[in-house]
Amino acid sequence: MKQNICIVGAQWGDEGKGKIVDLLAERVSIVARYQGGANAGHTVKVNKKEFVLHLIPSGIVHPGKLCLIGSGVVIDPQSLLEEMEYLKKLGISVKGRLLISGGAHLTMPYHKLLDSARESRAEGAIGTTHRGIGPTYADKAYRSGLKMIDLLNPELFATNLKRNLDEKNFILQKYYGHKKADYSRTLALYRSYAKVLRPYIADVSDLLSKEMAKGRKVLFEGAQGTFLDVDFGTYPFVTSSSTIAGGACTGLGVGPSAVDRVILVAKAYTTRVGNGPFPTEFDAKMSGFLRAKAGDEVGRTTGRPRRCGWLDAVMLKRAVQLNGAGELALTKLDILDGFREVKIAVGYSHKGKKIDGYPQSTGELAGCRPRYLTLPGWDKPTAGLRSYSQLPANAKRYISTIEKLAGARASIISVGSERQATILRGKF
Repeated sequence: MKQNICIVGAQWGDEGKGKIVDLLAERVSIVARYQGGANAGHTVKVNKKEFVLHLIPSGIVHPGKLCLIGSGVVIDPQSLLEEMEYLKKLGISVKGRLLISGGAHLTMPYHKLLDSARESRAEGAIGTTHRGIGPTYADKAYRSGLKMIDLLNPELFATNLKRNLDEKNFILQKYYGHKKADYSRTLALYRSYAKVLRPYIADVSDLLSKEMAKGRKVLFEGAQGTFLDVDFGTYPFVTSSSTIAGGACTGLGVGPSAVDRVILVAKAYTTRVGNGPFPTEFDAKMSGFLRAKAGDEVGRTTGRPRRCGWLDAVMLKRAVQLNGAGELALTKLDILDGFREVKIAVGYSHKGKKIDGYPQSTGELAGCRPRYLTLPGWDKPTAGLRSYSQLPANAKRYISTIEKLAGARASIISVGSERQATILRGKF
């Protein structure tokens, strides 16, 4: 196996990255998360026990693995501590196994208030998780953010918090007509966080550099998906960070040569949570049917039902290009068992005319209609299979068609939520 692997969502998130990271974590020494915040939700199932994670890398369920959170991630200390406690109750300790970059920005109470206030307006609602992620990244870009390392400098933290609150409270009260955030309460709360989190703060970039020099293998873990990328996604219906493979470098402070292999995780169909265009989306009846069949098509962070549709090979090909990926991890193939026919979007039409590729304009994408390739389905269950050769002929035809259209090989095929319910077709 090439040394370091980057796992990226190929669609709009919720593709099953948590399972793929968990599957490959036993083959590496370090799992490093590079972007996103507590708005992410990764689910791992091991021996019928389910773990739902938001900030801590999915590799934490493997004993002995070092888990790192890079400066590209935004940290809500309350969510982080709740997650630590949640894992502790499940018999997993993070002490000595979790380190967080001092450069990671802090999500503050006023970020959540601003997020909710903006989303409460009908016009321009993005469909966020109300976790304050966008406002946190906005302050980072505006150069007024507070970082993990600032927790270790009480005087500087207090000064900068006061400056920020004066501005944020003015906006909350005067523009949104919302309640303000309390300075004394916020300062006391974050000082209490500082006492607990001090041992976890480190120079993650430097640590990674030294560990890779020793030959340690790293799994770079992304959150959300390619088309939620702030630069290349369906803007403005995106997250606020770089979700693609390049984000691993900027979010962890490593050079591009550190990433040896990119694996895109894609569902055998497509889902989306939140607002925004979705060319292959089913009607309400078909969406409800698929959600019922899958059993867990709800957002892990929000509990919102996921919008469902056929696989979109146009966006998948674009995701391969954006991430420089050579491989796919195709998940939830078993959910399509029993369908009489399955469809793949192979192109779009806009205002009655065929268009090439994936539109840059979200407005144009919203007006696109998919052009489908229809393939025969399969009746034989795939859930218990562990070899590619055992798959029904029509399932293999479906996979090979996706590979040709996307320009990448499906080296991992998931046929269930458990770690063992996986078919491997490559060297790992």
